[in-house]
Amino acid sequence: MKITDITLWVVPLTSHETYYMAGGKTCDTVDSVILRIDTDKGLAGWGEVCPIPHYLAAYAKGVIPAIAEMAPVLIGSDPIGPEAVMHRLDAHLIGHRYAKSAIDIALWDLTAKAANLPLYALLGGRQTKDMPLYHSITCVAPEDMARMAKEAYATGIRQFQVKLGADNNWEADIARLTLVREAVGSGALVYGDWNNSGTQLDCSRVARTVSHLDIMLEAPCPTMEECAAVKSASGLPMKMDELAHDTASLLQAHRMGIMDAVALKLSKFGGLSVTRRARDLCMHLGARMCIEDTWGSDITTSALLHLAAATAPRNLLNTCDLSGYVGPRIDENAPTRQNGRIAPPSGVGLGVSPNIEVLGQQAATFH
Repeated sequence: MKITDITLWVVPLTSHETYYMAGGKTCDTVDSVILRIDTDKGLAGWGEVCPIPHYLAAYAKGVIPAIAEMAPVLIGSDPIGPEAVMHRLDAHLIGHRYAKSAIDIALWDLTAKAANLPLYALLGGRQTKDMPLYHSITCVAPEDMARMAKEAYATGIRQFQVKLGADNNWEADIARLTLVREAVGSGALVYGDWNNSGTQLDCSRVARTVSHLDIMLEAPCPTMEECAAVKSASGLPMKMDELAHDTASLLQAHRMGIMDAVALKLSKFGGLSVTRRARDLCMHLGARMCIEDTWGSDITTSALLHLAAATAPRNLLNTCDLSGYVGPRIDENAPTRQNGRIAPPSGVGLGVSPNIEVLGQQAATFH
């Protein structure tokens, strides 16, 4: 089997609610790049990457030029065995993990289709029927956030990510955590997320004030040293996200005692191949994992759900239905949340069938 064509589309995804985060980050309408790899055997693999502006070292307008640079290596290659192909791409173009993520997902889709198997069968085998979801709550007025949490709780959600710091008001952040904790009651998981944009002083004041509550902290400050100081000041468990992006950073966070949990995002690591290795390392280190991606619709959501389904439940903290936060849906038949949980797609490969009409005009093709 040989790769013959690579086709790209750019699809604007609009959040159902504007998403406010610390550090002036917002997520309203962002471009998702959709990729299809075609072969001479008639099989096609789908990939997707959707960078959020000002969030990580990634931007949507950089995806197509990066793929154009890698296309000559891909065209004519055998797609079966994604890690071998990705090794050649890494040698050809250093970095640009986010662009490579879409390619890697499509290669795994193709490999699973060639094997006539669902993707999770190649990622370790299905270990659970469905997985718990978390619900992310945009950083707005504390009372509104409590209402959103209560509404999500009524649908079966039991894990809540509370965005903090968008207004640089540490006292309001205390109210956000306190009111959400009250709204969902005991037992549910509540964690406050600064997206690594808080100051050590403000985050420590918030953390110490809510330390009597059952709260987890997520990504409070720009450096691991500051995060460690915040954890030391409060004694609360901590989840890593943006600062944990490769083997070295995972090991460092573990050594510093600040990785009780960690977010493994496909495009942050560079696709399923690298994220799978990160998952296996985290299982060894004992960190609970949120398996997700930065943003996107049904293709990347399906990819992360396959990896989550192939992860031992005791190691999986939660996963995310990114496609449930945005529109349009690229595949209306793709999985949706049910009673706070979600299952991977059925069928071979990723199990998604993108609607070409929704994708619109092609942005680029390579032969």
